[in-house]
Amino acid sequence: MPRSRKGAARTQTRRKLLREARGYFGTKHRLKQQAKVALMRAGRYAHRDRRARKRDYRSLWITRITAACRMRGTRYSLFINGLQVAGVLLNRKMLSQLAIEDPATFDALVGVAKSHTTASAA
Repeated sequence: MPRSRKGAARTQTRRKLLREARGYFGTKHRLKQQAKVALMRAGRYAHRDRRARKRDYRSLWITRITAACRMRGTRYSLFINGLQVAGVLLNRKMLSQLAIEDPATFDALVGVAKSHTTASAA
């Protein structure tokens, strides 16, 4: 019985790897092993940065809300606490959008938060 070899399967895996590495610089898109290493590294970076993006956006939203709260004479922590006590269920993304696009509604939310923080503090 003749010895079996990879044949077409080897070519297919190589072609698939190099297709995924298209656009990479130098030998990273030409050689199978270099492409494999580059793809593994790129995958790790992509995985890490997908998680980091969520943290970055949350910190951006908090910065925007903080600036809007300071313009209205309150602190971020008191504002968020007041909203939680009042039972307002808006996430930070929506709050930052309101602060930018609809200042009147944000003013009303600041009023609600202030009334509930003073009531709970007293």
